[in-house]
Amino acid sequence: MISFRPTAEENRLLQTARDFAREQIRPQARLAEELRQVPQPLLHQASDLGFFLLELPEWMDGLEFPLTTQVQVLEELAYGDLGILQGFPGTADASSFFRLLSENPQIKNSQCSASGCGFGFLDAVSWTSEWGQSLRLERVAHGYELNGHSQPIRLAHQVAGIIACFRDEDGEWLVLLLHQSETPWTVLAGDIRLGLLAAGCGRISFDAVWVPEHAVLARGEEAQLLVEQALSRIYIRQAAAEVGLAKAALDYTVEYTAQRQAFGQPIAQFQGVSFLVADMEMEQRAVHHLVWRAAAATDLGQENAFQYALEAILRSHRAVSFVTNHAVQLLGGHGFVQEYPVEKWMRDAQAQVMLYGCESQFLNQLGERTVSGQNYNRSTLTVK
Repeated sequence: MISFRPTAEENRLLQTARDFAREQIRPQARLAEELRQVPQPLLHQASDLGFFLLELPEWMDGLEFPLTTQVQVLEELAYGDLGILQGFPGTADASSFFRLLSENPQIKNSQCSASGCGFGFLDAVSWTSEWGQSLRLERVAHGYELNGHSQPIRLAHQVAGIIACFRDEDGEWLVLLLHQSETPWTVLAGDIRLGLLAAGCGRISFDAVWVPEHAVLARGEEAQLLVEQALSRIYIRQAAAEVGLAKAALDYTVEYTAQRQAFGQPIAQFQGVSFLVADMEMEQRAVHHLVWRAAAATDLGQENAFQYALEAILRSHRAVSFVTNHAVQLLGGHGFVQEYPVEKWMRDAQAQVMLYGCESQFLNQLGERTVSGQNYNRSTLTVK
């Protein structure tokens, strides 16, 4: 049996995250976008409060919280501003691999910092050529040769190392630990200009880079399982952040439509508005529950955890786009003015969806797993 009721410690942490998001993060959202990075004082505050350490393992001085706790914190922080949250180094996606590979000597000797800010994650398997990725990994003497450029990743200019998953020319799965000092790359900046401007997004480019054999962390079925487990955690954490952004846009829209007057009454009382706001609320609440279900299944080690994670990220992509787009529409002309936050939230939502996979990718994976019956045993969680 698993309970979704937060403990006293979790309640204190959530209240801290809630206060920090509203009092510190949101007021600095526009500044962070102008600077194209999170202001340093805000980074120091977030670090002191432990928000960079949620996913990191204890051997890295991390908090190693369960996902059911993390998703609540991430929702609260994203409620303040998703762009700033994605610019926090400790929320980088490589932290999920650090957690899963705690016993791997290569990881322990990789000189990872406690904030996890030194490493990024590059997924060269899930992404398709339609997103502009052109990476090629070919076997050569005593290692591999890597060419091409990646999809945009967060914090591209800050990383000194990358955990990357590939399939070579023979179709074998590989998880690699790349150090820039050993496998040099360049960063192609400016690929995401729409939103998440404080997240430092850029493409990683390789030009005939030799990758030694000792850079391989896992291969074959072991690598495939590792990637699935890590992606489950990444998708759930990112879906939670999208839920937080959708909740912010929904709350702002509800308040605006309740105060805005037309024909002698609040516009929220018109059916065309109230029906749409109700749809927005249902979308946000539904994906909130999907994220919690996926987090609980992952914490319990259930076989269908990856299935639930795919469903959560797919629905969160749809929900955050739907809610933020309609928030802009319901504010009318004000929705496109920078004095109001909804236009930024819409841009951030679109950039987030671009950054973490397209809908067709997730539908293909879900369809294949559903047809094959793979991990589709829908066991029921008993909730207090």
